[in-house]
Amino acid sequence: MSEKVHKTDEEWRAELGPERYEVLRRKGTERPFTGELNANKDDGSYRCAGCGTELFRSDTKFDSGTGWPSFWQPSAPEAVSTEDDRSLFTRRTEVLCSTCEGHLGHVFEDGPNPTGMRYCINSAALKFEPDD
Repeated sequence: MSEKVHKTDEEWRAELGPERYEVLRRKGTERPFTGELNANKDDGSYRCAGCGTELFRSDTKFDSGTGWPSFWQPSAPEAVSTEDDRSLFTRRTEVLCSTCEGHLGHVFEDGPNPTGMRYCINSAALKFEPDD
């Protein structure tokens, strides 16, 4: 696993820009069907927009119809971590980058085989790196 990334709030704000800062550092959510990576079908890796850690691979991406990029598993179990999220008067499981602890989205147990999981991730939290 990568070494943890620690930065001040001011450093994050300056490096990420408004939309990515809102999602990654303030647990925001982009509107559905607006993220640039939702419809991406290219082969490659999806990395954390905050620290560059590889989080997901294109071969685990699927169209969930929700309006956010969805994956049935992370590229490595240690790439992401989860926490209980009790905001919005409901109980959900938040997904975080294990390296910089940036908010990525949420995971649900209604995904496809083989895992049955749906990692519903904000495009603003990701950077796509195509395969060579």
